[in-house]
Amino acid sequence: MLGRGAAYRVSRGATFAHILNSNMAAPAGFSSLVQQPAFEFTNTNSSSLDQACNSSSKNSPKPKKIPKELIDKYRRGKVHAVSFLYQLSQVLQFQVEMKETVTTGGVIGFYFAFCAVIDGVEYKTGMGINKKEARLKAAQLAVEELLSNLENDTVLPDASVSPPPLPVKEQNSTASAIRPRRVMFEGKNPVKDQVPSAVKELLSKLMDNYPEFSDCGGTVAAFVIQSPTGCEVVALGTGNYNAQECLAPNGRILHDSHAVVTARRSLMRYLYRHLLLFYSRNHCLEGKSVFQLDENTKLLSLKSHTTLHLYLNQLCKGAAQIPSHLRLNPLSVSAWEVNNQIGLHVTVDGKVFSVFSSTVDQSGSRIISMSATDKITQWQVLGFQGALLSHFIEPIYVSSILIGDESCSDTRGMEIAVNQRVDGITSKLPMYYCVYRPHISLVPSVIPTDAHNAQRTLSLNWSQGDVSLEVVDGVKGKAVEESPFKSGPALASRLCKAAMLSRFNLVAKETHREELLAAISYREAKMMAKPYQEAKSVLKSYLATRGYGQWVEKPPISDHLTM
Repeated sequence: MLGRGAAYRVSRGATFAHILNSNMAAPAGFSSLVQQPAFEFTNTNSSSLDQACNSSSKNSPKPKKIPKELIDKYRRGKVHAVSFLYQLSQVLQFQVEMKETVTTGGVIGFYFAFCAVIDGVEYKTGMGINKKEARLKAAQLAVEELLSNLENDTVLPDASVSPPPLPVKEQNSTASAIRPRRVMFEGKNPVKDQVPSAVKELLSKLMDNYPEFSDCGGTVAAFVIQSPTGCEVVALGTGNYNAQECLAPNGRILHDSHAVVTARRSLMRYLYRHLLLFYSRNHCLEGKSVFQLDENTKLLSLKSHTTLHLYLNQLCKGAAQIPSHLRLNPLSVSAWEVNNQIGLHVTVDGKVFSVFSSTVDQSGSRIISMSATDKITQWQVLGFQGALLSHFIEPIYVSSILIGDESCSDTRGMEIAVNQRVDGITSKLPMYYCVYRPHISLVPSVIPTDAHNAQRTLSLNWSQGDVSLEVVDGVKGKAVEESPFKSGPALASRLCKAAMLSRFNLVAKETHREELLAAISYREAKMMAKPYQEAKSVLKSYLATRGYGQWVEKPPISDHLTM
């Protein structure tokens, strides 16, 4: 871990300066105290601060030749269009960004649209029922036009020249698809109404069935799937603590019981369940699965017209909780404080600390976890499915993060943490991984927050298909005796690593993946997911290089359980 002094050894001034300037209103007289940046940091889908700092002038000569092997790699499908577009931007020295909007209409109330903007010129808009599909389509359209121009020895269009008009049909369908800044939902957004309603309905049902645990819902996270039939909660978790038990190689202790972590592990159980449905060799059961086969990747992906959303009833611990008074003003805040607020954080015994803090003990006597905010940042790049599920499915991202926190007045901290800290990383990631930017917004609270109840150390988990709740003692990392669901006398949680490994083995057998069954340990099976591990390494290196601090890893012993 970096010490307190390490915060000053990393070049991070430009990054934090422009992120703060673009998100926080400056106080009176601020412009006279701090030199203003020479460019604007626009909050668009793939705009990169590093590119804005380092790219050449628009008027500088642009080379027309691209290495043939780069094009061949794209044509063979070894690199996806979004990544290839950013690689082209580096070779041809142009600036690229992906402008995003949401347009009403379509099967489930809205669809997504992206437009690639190259040196100020807008290309055709790609559309889809989810962001991944729309973004890839937009990048593909831009790449094909660029390659066509280059093959014809045509220079890149100048920003002062208007792009050719779109066909009438496309003009009509994309009239509202191009915006200069971040997406805003147009008209009535059904997600903002339907998701909180679905979460509230499920919580009410669970609390009615188990009133003795009604005080365990102070901090709630839930994953909701939206399809043409509506919204349904598929995974839910509550909790606010780390286990105080020592790390052990048996994988039967739940180390992190924070709500979003518990909900995410419940989501993984839901995904395993639907993998088994898909591979059941029963046509009726396969049709009930949320998955479909992607013929290009030979992996499974969520069905078309299906999107995943995350609901939180509290703003996550960590960088998302940037204080409202924080300003980039040398008279009111030090660079060290800025580093602490926007950098990576860890949680210990339910308390949060900056990774730059010298008070964090890494001796191994306590279990340390990355903050919920940092974990969401990671999952929006690597996918919420984790390493083991990556053997079977493509990365799964959430399309929106809805925060029902009555005490929260804005989402700028979450925007900075989840979206802007990873600007510019897409081109460095392996195929099928990208920076997937969720729409972040405030919604009504579905449950009152009470941080002082007697059951605050307990954590609930549930996923669609479960007959009953499981109640875990977050401090001990095991289910309690009174839990409606108990896996056995040892009280190991159904969310623990050993339970996940058992499900992984079951799917590996169903899919006849002998190479996966040959892995001798949980860790080895995770490391065999090479693209996922590469993306993970890129992300952690990128965050460290940008000055956000070192990602704190748990000791390998926690992954040593055998197959």
